Amino acid sequence: MWLFVIGVVLLALKLAGLAGVGGWSWWLVLAPFGAAALWWQVADSAGWTQRAAMRRQEQRVQRRRDERLDALGLRRTPQRATADKDPTRPDAAALRGEQRSDVRSDGRSETRPEQDKRPPAA
Repeated sequence: MWLFVIGVVLLALKLAGLAGVGGWSWWLVLAPFGAAALWWQVADSAGWTQRAAMRRQEQRVQRRRDERLDALGLRRTPQRATADKDPTRPDAAALRGEQRSDVRSDGRSETRPEQDKRPPAA
């Protein structure tokens, strides 16, 4: 890309006849365009361009995935990873997202609330 920009600048200076470039040979002025075309050909044939595009796409996908997991609260935070490494911490179970033994999997307490103890309506 830089070779192309340099070529445009040199071409503009040659056409305007400024900064001594007006006296240069056309071959020297147009050489950056040829070098840019050669560079693009080598980069494309070697796969550099495609690999860079794939790397950018994978970074975008990973960023979106991380944002969605954060929004759902499913992504592992450094604090939760620490709890997994040191299960002796008093808050390790809570940090891992485990529920207390006195709480059922649906989030209700094992002790039934008063409203559940009432007899069914006839």
